Amino acid sequence: MTVTRLDAPRLRARAAELADLLVDAVDDGASLGFLAPLDRTAAEEWWKDRAQGVAAGQLAVWAAQDGHRVVGTVGLAFPDKPNSRHRAELVKLMVHRDARGKGLGRTLLTAAEESAVAAGVTLLHLDTETDSPAEHLYRTAGWTRAGVIPDYAASPAGVLRPTTLYYKHVGVG
Repeated sequence: MTVTRLDAPRLRARAAELADLLVDAVDDGASLGFLAPLDRTAAEEWWKDRAQGVAAGQLAVWAAQDGHRVVGTVGLAFPDKPNSRHRAELVKLMVHRDARGKGLGRTLLTAAEESAVAAGVTLLHLDTETDSPAEHLYRTAGWTRAGVIPDYAASPAGVLRPTTLYYKHVGVG
């Protein structure tokens, strides 16, 4: 298993594989901003659209590969405002159903956290569906629960669900 940070050309080149991963996650009920069923072509276009943010330094994306197939991803979104350059948002952490239970989620999370520190980021934040399996990962990785917002986003099935906000101080002695 290898985890690689994707530059814009590599992200475009792997967009089809990343789309397969996104479709798998949404089909499995992951709340990632999409409704099911997610059209694979739309998922691929969504990933290709992310390349512009990667090229501009506003987004960092990592892909985990098992052989030649992408089985996981995570991203960091960097704000563009001068008063928020010390923080980043962890986005779109997903692991293919076939690759779960092997520590890949934690590996991806660690890669993003370490890269954030290297970039001078000291505060990370994220939101995740309340009571989702991802919450266990974040809690055990030292993230702090900040609160819950009711009816924040629709699940892939279209049902409004609460989201839990988390944050983590990184690179602070």
